[in-house]
Amino acid sequence: MIRLEEMNTDEFQRYLRFAIKNYAAEHVRAGNWEEHEAISRSAQEYEKLLPDGEKTINNKLFIIRDGEQEVGMIWLAKRSADKGFIFDINIKEVHQGRGYGKAAMQEIENIAHKLGLASIKLHVFGHNKSAQALYEKLGYIETDIVMEKKI
Repeated sequence: MIRLEEMNTDEFQRYLRFAIKNYAAEHVRAGNWEEHEAISRSAQEYEKLLPDGEKTINNKLFIIRDGEQEVGMIWLAKRSADKGFIFDINIKEVHQGRGYGKAAMQEIENIAHKLGLASIKLHVFGHNKSAQALYEKLGYIETDIVMEKKI
């Protein structure tokens, strides 16, 4: 049984270091950003989205725990009175494939409901087929598809 615990400042700083690099790499892999600019663009995005770190209003950043073991993290933002957005979910590689992502998504829905949210959106990179499959199993549907061709 997993539980979600709000991040403390140290956990947030550790997450932020990982997230900036990971988000930059995902954008490079997707062909959105050039490698030489990716880290700075990623850092700017995080500064804009979380100007007050883990204490940024209308944002909930959680550590996903199984017992005392940290298995990942999830970030839910309240975007309007009844709409939420999952900006990030990450299960540590050694813990992937064990149902932690599914359980965390189900738990974040409970939290969203308690916050008065009626819906949750999220973004998934096109190359992340395993995440897409998980979200579809959980009842998420595609609302927009952006396609690109390099010429």
